[in-house]
Amino acid sequence: MSEAIKTDVLIIGAGPCGLFAVFELGLLDMKTHVVDILDKIGGQCAELYPEKPIYDIPGVPLVTGQGLTDSLLEQIKPFNPTFHLNEMVETIEKIGDPAFRVTTDAGKVFECKVVVIAAGGGSFQPKRPPVPGIEAYEGSSVFYAVRKMEQFRDRNILIVGGGDSALDWTLNLHPVAKRITLLHRRDEFRAAPHSVEQMRALVADGKMDLKLGQVTSLEGDGGKLAAATVKGNDNAITRIECDTILPFFGLTMKLGPVANWGVALENNLVPVDTAAFETNVPGIFAIGDINTYPGKLKLILSGFHEGALMSQKAHRYVYPDKRLVFQYTTSSSSLQKKLGVN
Repeated sequence: MSEAIKTDVLIIGAGPCGLFAVFELGLLDMKTHVVDILDKIGGQCAELYPEKPIYDIPGVPLVTGQGLTDSLLEQIKPFNPTFHLNEMVETIEKIGDPAFRVTTDAGKVFECKVVVIAAGGGSFQPKRPPVPGIEAYEGSSVFYAVRKMEQFRDRNILIVGGGDSALDWTLNLHPVAKRITLLHRRDEFRAAPHSVEQMRALVADGKMDLKLGQVTSLEGDGGKLAAATVKGNDNAITRIECDTILPFFGLTMKLGPVANWGVALENNLVPVDTAAFETNVPGIFAIGDINTYPGKLKLILSGFHEGALMSQKAHRYVYPDKRLVFQYTTSSSSLQKKLGVN
């Protein structure tokens, strides 16, 4: 187990609510680390609808999911949060009053005074392809995320999918892999046009392969993959030799390990009070779509409000001997100094 990373507050979830919580906590001099299971910042906004317009952010008539993420990142720059992406929080252990030890599935350990659960509807889980026996290869030959590119050096990789993740990893892993084959059910892609052009150029130069069809079965022994059988769009059956498969079939929302964190649950949501959006465990808060309370509205703007009130209570835990004086950013020179306003 790695040496513990110490911080004032650990935020679980790098979506809009988690990002704005960084801002509100930062105004009150609390340092934050942020953990997210995705490989990018922005949560559902960036992963599921980066180009979808959002119309109900106060003062912003129209913004895309990615645009909102970019603006929030710009807003929290003065507070320099540390992000830990592609990691899922597995355990939260109470070690003080309040103090917590938080461990991720990558073995990273945090020690903090406050935990903020801003995990949306739960954790994003990859969709498993409907291939018989694929479970036997997961973790050894079949991977749903790329955490360290070096792990795939000199591997014969079959990447399955037609979205941004599939194309991005095709291009990023091409320099380190022995050979890459991209498999998609049709010759049209949902990825960025520039990525598709780069992929097709590699195919044209004979530097990688592109196949159309679907995986129907796998060959191998002891979790070590040898080949995949593919049924083409013309119903022709072909065998593709590979020792690694990266399926990118999208993501689904699941509660995940939240159920094991010691907080009360109600219909797979976390009940909170409406004074500070604190859970039944002092020092653990829940904001955004993951929480529930009378009158709850699952709106981003509601999550922003929850983050602001949460920060006031969190301050008591992080600075128990320090009196908190409420200030406005419009008139407080000390807050403006923190924000780098001249």
